This record gives sequence, structure tokens and C-alpha cells, in this order.
Amino acid sequence: MGSVSREILHDVPPYVRVYNDGTIERLVGVDVIPPSFDPITRVTSKDVIISPQTGISARIFRPTPTTPAEKLPLVIYFHGGAFIIASPAEPKYHESVNKLVSESRAIAVSVDYRLAPENPLPIAFDDSYAALRWVCSHAPGGSGTEEWLKENADFDRIFLAGDSAGATIAHHLAIQVGLKLKPDLDVSLKITGCVLINPYFWGKDPIGFEKTDHFRKAMVDKWWEFVCPLDSDRGLDDPLINPFVDGAPDLAGLGCGRVIVTVSEKDILRDRGVAYHEKLVKSKWNGNAEIVEIEGEDHVFHIFDPNCDKAMNLMKKLAEFINQ
Repeated sequence: MGSVSREILHDVPPYVRVYNDGTIERLVGVDVIPPSFDPITRVTSKDVIISPQTGISARIFRPTPTTPAEKLPLVIYFHGGAFIIASPAEPKYHESVNKLVSESRAIAVSVDYRLAPENPLPIAFDDSYAALRWVCSHAPGGSGTEEWLKENADFDRIFLAGDSAGATIAHHLAIQVGLKLKPDLDVSLKITGCVLINPYFWGKDPIGFEKTDHFRKAMVDKWWEFVCPLDSDRGLDDPLINPFVDGAPDLAGLGCGRVIVTVSEKDILRDRGVAYHEKLVKSKWNGNAEIVEIEGEDHVFHIFDPNCDKAMNLMKKLAEFINQ
């Protein structure tokens, strides 16, 4: 018998191909490196299991040295990758969070949520919420046992942070906390701020230069349609990806006091980030929001070129936000 050739059922460039035999081939974002001590930044990292049942894990980063008496800002970080690729162990993400921890002298929990299409949305959001619950279980009086968090995390300075899809997750968690949509979370805990780096918000009707960049508009459309919740009839206007549509939670309910949004001049997602900041400022949300635009750069440029001057300046700005 001759071999049966595989056919591509879904081609989602530049991320993934799905074949007719069920095989999923990720084209990028699959490399991993172990946790380590970085002698340059003097940041130490380790991996922890959050849920043995689901396999949710995280990589924790801590400046070295620290003492048990030193309380550090706590950054809960969600990586990007269109919900399809990457992990906290991916070398570029490991380096980026490592640099943020070094610059801000914070402790960071970088969450390894499960990826689509094997785990269709909203699983990534649910996993990230479970990670938030796990982190918060380490607050004083809680049942958590992770030593680094119990010793060094300042639970009066919690930040939700992420880039691209991870920024979208951070936004939704802040909404859930603010509107108390999840009754099993300790509502006495407060989120200090959100760090939204090139957030992945989208929608059916183009805005800004989406109207003229038809190629990239179609590309991003395809990314979302590939991971879109199976029971959604909203498509590109699902509230998970479009926070401006009817039925999306009111931005006034955002559960933190400060927000920083960063956008990049050449990014197809730029105008959505700008619109988010504008709508948040005009809403009845009682907080302070700032926006930073990086000229001449594209989407998550700091991940791809972390040592360039603009990436290092961005890290300094984010560190200032965390420590102000």
C-alpha cells in the first residue's frame, strides 16, 4: 500500500499548520530553555506546577539576592502568541520577563496557560484566572506554599501584565476582579495596576490604518477565527477580543487603579490600543491611564530585539510604572 499524503486543513501563518490526520505543526515559538540564574541581571528563575489536574504551570523570577523581609512588587505575566504559540520557557519570553524583573526589582509569575487549537478558547482565560487564584492563595493567611511568593511578594502591589494576547488576558482578569465576576476569588485582594504591551484587541469593522492594510487585516482576522470560541456567534466581535462591542463588560469596571498601554507605530494593532486607552479615560473608571507609543517599531519588537535602545527604554518605563 502506498503512503497517504497529509493535507493541510488549516494554514495560519506564521504560526501553525493543522493537517487532515490531526497533526498540529507549530512553526515558531516552540523552543524552550530551562530556568536558571542569570549572572548578568542576577535574576533567578524556577518552574512550578499550579494545577496537576490541568497541567497549568508557571515560571517564577526573583531578583538575587533577597531576604525574607524584603517585599517586592508582584507581576503576574501572560505571554503573547495569538493564543497559539509560545510559553514562559520560550527563550525570548524568558529573557523579556527576566529583564523586566531586573529593571523593576519585582517578583514575577509568568503563566504557562494551555494553547489553542488543542485547548480552544476560553481555556487560556480560564487557566490564567486559575493562576491568579493560585498566586493570591499565597497572601498572608492563605494556604499557598510556594516559598518565594510567601517570602517576597508584596500583595499590596499586584500587577497584571502581558503582551499581545497576554495583554488581552490581563485586561479580562482585571475586569473579572473589578466586577466580581468570579465569586471564588478573594475580593479583599486588590490589583494595583495593569501593564498592557501592544494589546491584542480586534474587531470585524476596521479602524485606523486597518482600513488600508488589507493584507494584515485579513491575517489577524484569520488568527482570531482559528482560535475563536466554538460556541461564539460573534466571531471577530466576540467580547473576548473586542472590548468595545455591545455586551462586552463596561471598562468602568476595570479592577485596578492604574493602567499603562504601550503601542508601536507600525503595529496593525496600534489603533485598537489607542482606542482602548481613549475609551478607558472617557469611561467612569476611577483610575489613571497612560499611553506610550514607540516610534518606528512594530508589534512586540521588544521581544524580538530585547537589547535595542528602544526595548531597554521601554523596560525602564514599565519599571517606573510598577514602582511609582
